[in-house]
Amino acid sequence: MKLILALVCAAAIGAGESIDVAVAARSIQPGELVVLTITTPTAVDRVRVRAFDRDAAAYREGERSWRALIGIDLDVAPGGHVVTVDAHSSDRTLHATHDLDVQPRNFATRTLRVDEAYVNPPSEVQARIERDAADLRRVWQSSALERLWTGAFVRPVPGESVSRFGTRSIFNGQPRSPHNGGDFMSPAGTPIEAPNAGRIALARDLYFSGNTVVIDHGLGMFSTLAHMSEMNVREDDIVKAGQVVGRVGATGRVTGPHLHWAVRVGGARVDPLSVLAVLGPRP
Repeated sequence: MKLILALVCAAAIGAGESIDVAVAARSIQPGELVVLTITTPTAVDRVRVRAFDRDAAAYREGERSWRALIGIDLDVAPGGHVVTVDAHSSDRTLHATHDLDVQPRNFATRTLRVDEAYVNPPSEVQARIERDAADLRRVWQSSALERLWTGAFVRPVPGESVSRFGTRSIFNGQPRSPHNGGDFMSPAGTPIEAPNAGRIALARDLYFSGNTVVIDHGLGMFSTLAHMSEMNVREDDIVKAGQVVGRVGATGRVTGPHLHWAVRVGGARVDPLSVLAVLGPRP
């Protein structure tokens, strides 16, 4: 899909002293990744970016060039949202703003009748479910303060995604959380590769997602790879892009083998296909 590219020049202190902000995205909608390329008139020490009431970590790309990743969460309301950019040096601060016009996105809804155990887990596993959720909350708060990924993001398995990101499910009349990733159909035992470099923040069996590996790519970006038949990494391992971290399976609450890949950016749930479109290999 063709990327949206936009450039805004925002006035700062003094004539000719402005910050250039270039925007790249597959679309400006809930569930999408937006990449800002920020160019300052002179070298600065740090850049702070804020969007959707959250800080978006910026990292240096060159002497006067910085980048920041902004996730538009599934629940973001359509309309105008202001992104602020502050570039700091020892003697001044430059300021820029950019309006992100988030367009509506219609997510599919599916209504299914399933075994009641898939809707309401038995009471004896509730404590485990709560522990799993607490562990994941701790992971989301533990991202490295520096960028750990390098180069382009790659598909963890060769197959295409067969699910629709953001689909709302109603099981036996009860609404469930939206589907926050992509399901990639692959035969059981297919090697699963790390989408990019990072630290293994979690590698364990979770009630809902089975054998699950979470990779911290740094700066608030995570990949979750779920339902593995086996895990080939341990927590705190450092992995490279393309390194095998496990194999496709059907563990957890699923009915058949596949890989579930979910991505979080600064706390926002984004479509992994959006990540590949913006940060994947160029044609």
